Parts: sequence; structure tokens; C-alpha cells
Amino acid sequence: MKPLKFVGSSLDDLRNFPSEVRRHAGFELDAVQRGLEPSDWKPMNSVARGVREIRIHLFGEWRIIYIAKLSDAVYVLHAFQKKTRKTRREDMDLAARRYKLIGG
Repeated sequence: MKPLKFVGSSLDDLRNFPSEVRRHAGFELDAVQRGLEPSDWKPMNSVARGVREIRIHLFGEWRIIYIAKLSDAVYVLHAFQKKTRKTRREDMDLAARRYKLIGG
């Protein structure tokens, strides 16, 4: 099982999710750590190749952007509440900057 590594403020951001959303996020991230697919995700190739977004539809829309293709860990790049139909450019840019921090 790969360890989770949080980049930037992503752990604090995830901790600020409502408790039920946080619990659901934990199950999804556990699946990713075990090499499985989350229940609802989409590729985020505009951030970087191999980056994915977990989508949680509970008390609103919540997203966790991560990359699992690296051999040493699953890196959580960004966690946020989505308030618009399209993911904001700022959120994607932040995830891309954090991806570069881990050597991507």
C-alpha cells in the first residue's frame, strides 16, 4: 500500500471538509493507496499527465486532485469545494504548481 503525501495546504484543506465528506474522501483515498480506482473520478491531464480528480457529490461538490502513478506515494495536490460548473483555472494552476514541487 502506497503512503499518502500531502503537498502544500492540501491536508489542512481536506481537514476543513465537512465530517461526512471527509470520511468519504478517506475511503476514496484508501482505495487509491491500494491501487484501486476511486468510485467517481476523471483525468486532469490539463494539470499534468497521470493526474486525476476524485469527485465527491455530498453536501455540495468536493474535489481532490492527486497523482498515484509515481512509485513512492500517492500525492494529494489539492483539495477544495467546487462551486462552479467548470473547475476554476486557479485550482488547476495551484495543482500544477504543486505537481512541480514534487519533481513532476
